[in-house]
Amino acid sequence: MIKKIIPVLLLAIGFSGCKLASVSYSFTGAQISPDVKTFSVDYFSNKTAFAPDLGSNFTEALKSYLRSRTNLTEVTNNDGDVRFEGQIVGFSQRPMEIQNNEVAASNRLTIEIRVKYTNTKDETGKSNFDSRFSHYQNYGIDEDYDAIEADLIKKIVDEIIEDVYNKAFVNW
Repeated sequence: MIKKIIPVLLLAIGFSGCKLASVSYSFTGAQISPDVKTFSVDYFSNKTAFAPDLGSNFTEALKSYLRSRTNLTEVTNNDGDVRFEGQIVGFSQRPMEIQNNEVAASNRLTIEIRVKYTNTKDETGKSNFDSRFSHYQNYGIDEDYDAIEADLIKKIVDEIIEDVYNKAFVNW
């Protein structure tokens, strides 16, 4: 009987010791220090002449992503334990896949966003970054850009947000 209880006790002690570790784990792969309790996302201004709603859309999408993927509480006034701020710095369309008749077979929409991430609980500052993230979507020349623009932008924004999250919390 005691031989059966000892392994169970050792296992329980081992698991309780894991709780004392300085890094928390989630199934998304995020490693967020238990000291970090809050996040803030400052408004991402759009420095381009295109897609006037992109700044507010990106800001809200990033907040929503963080709320759904972390246990952190959102706070305002750029006062979070971890802080995100930045600008939309690039929005461009260009022809792709030039054919023999020198006509593009498709076009590419590219968005570039500068993100500054600050972890106020990281005294070393090693996790902080100020980086540019860029993604694109291709679309056919026969497609009505005005009809698909919102969907293209959403896909690009989703990819950029995932990259930002990974760099901030997954040590990507």
